[in-house]
Amino acid sequence: MDTEALRSFVRAAELGQLQHAADELGVTQQAISKRIAGLERELEVRLFTRTARGVELTLDGQALLPHARSIVAGVDRAVTAVRPGSRALRIDVLGLRSAQAVVLHEYWRSHPGTQLDVVTLRVDDPRVAAAAVQAGDVDASFRTVTDPARLPADVQMIHVYDSPLELLVGPRHPLAAARTLTPSQLRGLRIWVPGIVARSEWSEFYDQLVTAFDLRIDAAGPNFGNEVLLDALADSADVATLVGARDRYIWPAGHDLRRIPIANPAIAYPLSLLLPRTNPHPGLRPVIEHFAGVTPLLDTAWLPSWVSGPRCGAPAEDGPGGVRRLR
Repeated sequence: MDTEALRSFVRAAELGQLQHAADELGVTQQAISKRIAGLERELEVRLFTRTARGVELTLDGQALLPHARSIVAGVDRAVTAVRPGSRALRIDVLGLRSAQAVVLHEYWRSHPGTQLDVVTLRVDDPRVAAAAVQAGDVDASFRTVTDPARLPADVQMIHVYDSPLELLVGPRHPLAAARTLTPSQLRGLRIWVPGIVARSEWSEFYDQLVTAFDLRIDAAGPNFGNEVLLDALADSADVATLVGARDRYIWPAGHDLRRIPIANPAIAYPLSLLLPRTNPHPGLRPVIEHFAGVTPLLDTAWLPSWVSGPRCGAPAEDGPGGVRRLR
């Protein structure tokens, strides 16, 4: 059944004039008449009777109208769901409490009316996220394929933001009163990061971090989620973890956890955005510009080796030992 004929039928029925329906749909009255006549031949019924004021529905036309409206609305929703620019921008984030989600929320709040669909693919291998971008399941993904040679040819990766890390400890930890820490002060600490998965970008990040600063990252035990991790920190005098400075964590007031910035150099987790090389969703450009405008690190920062360029909008100079000076 011709959906444009159904659309012409619906608008003619609602407006009561073939010419009015033609004007609204941008075609001639003759085209509207032909579409409706073809629909009548297909259904073998008359849908309208002509009057001095225009057209009126027959009983068969009245019976068809609600179904025709439903079909036309369904077609419009289907087109909107797949056409970039007319549907919501779909972006994958690692977690809804992550720095990337927090900055993305700040963008949405500063751009009221933006249609944005934030999803979490719940995959650990960033190549799977890249495949989702390639297939059009999402418009972009905040993931990093640390070896760019393994990116699909039609997917590009942009370095958009460096998330400085902080040490999170309970009130009885020896470093709980510190205002800032250097990486060398973290040596020998038990830094518990459950949930490090092989082949994930964060697995490679922590491997390089351990090598660069001789740290002890403990990934032992199952990952029962942030709430259990925060409970463990509150009860321990020797366990710490690393969190992003913009990561959103909420804990009971009685936990009295402390977030301590790391400096000289800062330790930064680089965030990249995977997106199509051609015909990206038009809503991506202002998102990328927003991330470029986020305040850069004010200190020297250690970044893993796969970061080949500065954060979008923030030139950088390479320094010794993997440390980069952001300007």
